[in-house]
Amino acid sequence: MDFKQIQELIKMINKSNIGEVSIEEKGFKLTIKQKEEPVQQIIAAPVQAHPVAAMTTAPVAAAQAPAAASEKPAKPAEPPVDNTVTIKSPMIGTFYRSPSPDKPSFANVGDEIEPGSVVCIIEAMKLFNEIESEVKGRIVKVLVEDASPVEYDQPLFLVEPA
Repeated sequence: MDFKQIQELIKMINKSNIGEVSIEEKGFKLTIKQKEEPVQQIIAAPVQAHPVAAMTTAPVAAAQAPAAASEKPAKPAEPPVDNTVTIKSPMIGTFYRSPSPDKPSFANVGDEIEPGSVVCIIEAMKLFNEIESEVKGRIVKVLVEDASPVEYDQPLFLVEPA
């Protein structure tokens, strides 16, 4: 199973009322459980420095993606505007807008993006995962501060579709 398939499976399970799914293939086991209770919001400041290591697009252990974390971002996400599409975090990790501190951001407000355009990086378990846009449009708002912790399915960007 590749990362995109795992993302789609998680999205489908979130939209359904299935409590838990387990899949086992050739030495690979995946278990996805839905949260039963809402997680308490805890305000936390990011402690990590900006990444300087080379980026890798590697699959993340799928069991960590839907897991509940004890940290939430300091700012609650704003509700999406009617004519926008929300790009959400496919995993738990640390959000970075650029590949390294001395490089420009992948996507800024006003930038035009295409499907497949890298919009940010999420670091999870020392892996730097490039997050790509699935829509064509213009970035209207960045909803997360650079180097902030993010949750699974947390809104990251608002995009006005083209």
